[in-house]
Amino acid sequence: MASPELRFCTTTLAARVEKRMCASKSSWLYRTQYGLLLACLLWMGTPFAQSPGISGAAKRDTGNIAVLLEINGTIGPAMYDYIQRGLSRAAGQQAKIVILQIDTPGGLDVSMRKIIQEIIASPVPVVSFIAPGGARAASAGTYILYASHIAAMAPATNMGAATPVKINTLASAPEIPDRTGDRTDTSGVKDAMTVKVINDAVAYIRGLAQMRGRNMDWAEQAVREGASLTAAEALDKNVIDLVADDVSDLLAKIDGRTVDLSSESIKLSTRSLTLEHFEQDWRTRLLAVIADPNIAYILMLIGFYGLVLEFTMPGTIIAGVVGAISLLLALFAFQVLPINYAGLMLILLGITFMLAEALLPGVGALGTGGIAAFVIGSIMLIDTEMPGYGISIPLIATFTLMSAGFFMLVFGMVLKSRKKPVITGSEELIHSTGEVLEGFEQEGWVRVHGERWRARTRTPLLPGQQIKVTAMRGLLLEVEPCQSDHSTHTTEN
Repeated sequence: MASPELRFCTTTLAARVEKRMCASKSSWLYRTQYGLLLACLLWMGTPFAQSPGISGAAKRDTGNIAVLLEINGTIGPAMYDYIQRGLSRAAGQQAKIVILQIDTPGGLDVSMRKIIQEIIASPVPVVSFIAPGGARAASAGTYILYASHIAAMAPATNMGAATPVKINTLASAPEIPDRTGDRTDTSGVKDAMTVKVINDAVAYIRGLAQMRGRNMDWAEQAVREGASLTAAEALDKNVIDLVADDVSDLLAKIDGRTVDLSSESIKLSTRSLTLEHFEQDWRTRLLAVIADPNIAYILMLIGFYGLVLEFTMPGTIIAGVVGAISLLLALFAFQVLPINYAGLMLILLGITFMLAEALLPGVGALGTGGIAAFVIGSIMLIDTEMPGYGISIPLIATFTLMSAGFFMLVFGMVLKSRKKPVITGSEELIHSTGEVLEGFEQEGWVRVHGERWRARTRTPLLPGQQIKVTAMRGLLLEVEPCQSDHSTHTTEN
């Protein structure tokens, strides 16, 4: 819950903003800004504004709790952020254990390794539990299970298939020697890079198995051959420590077990623990969507386009608002993605060159260089060697063509059209020429574009004399004699 002081301050300030908004005679834009500020202040004074935490009794009592974290879906930057914050919060709450309830098809190697590092360094014992029935811990989930202090599975679950991503989709299938020198069939291995990836994964999972005293040979088999096990088979092969029906059964069965932490060994006492669920908050859910490299890339470009339009054509407002929001969301995603900043700078340089081509049209050197820099930067933007985890090449090609067309064609045409003289509307009358219908010294009638207009002049005018419109005041034109026509009349006089 928010503190009474915070609620009082935010409520008081919100009341003042509401009063200001109601009294404001400004445009709809300022009213909207006041409304957004009011909503933020009211939100800050509610419990929803607090950081996601452990619900229920844990807020009243710390220490005698077991924290439950759920790994559902693909393991990526958002899941690592959630697990990292959950483990930190559990340590701060002095929880007895943390339960990772797993149901995942796998995920990114970099995120998986960061999660494992957090588990190994955790001062709170971590229990990985594949549940409920029908769940699985494939690929990255298997590594996390091996790294945990206690590994458990529910009936009708499975684990394994820990071969690195996309290795099994390559064309040929030669044999490579395993650690004993024997020939091992590794279906899909094609080149030296693939061999290195497999050997690195094997060494990693064997190290985890050795640290936790689990079956190293089957762990290697899961990586090299993509082997999988059911709950009963995993227990029989010493891959997991126990099988439990649900979380309550798990707490009962691990009671009295001894686990080794980084600094000490402790005996678990879990029968009387209160189970508290650390739920995924809006940050985790939002990050799960925008942390996709393709989504983050699209948001970044929308942000750039919107800001460019706002700066070049001030007053559009919508372009600037959408651009700013999109760019901030992209930056939020980039903080957890492996970004290559050289690639980001190349994208910005490419956009700059394409803008320069629109402003200073020449032989196309700037435009060509901009397109090349944009493509290279887009390919380099995500700094990872993981296959399948980068920006889609068709997406890069699509946005390259769109960017080139937007900046070099559409944007260039807009800039050129703004430099052309006005040919319609009342503004077009300025500098137009016409003819005096009746002679007058101050005000009279003239014909401009076939229409009769009331006109005012500082120089006496004669019938039929040619005039030029210098200004327009409502329906009254201010005119002066054309220079050539004035010279003719002077000579005739």
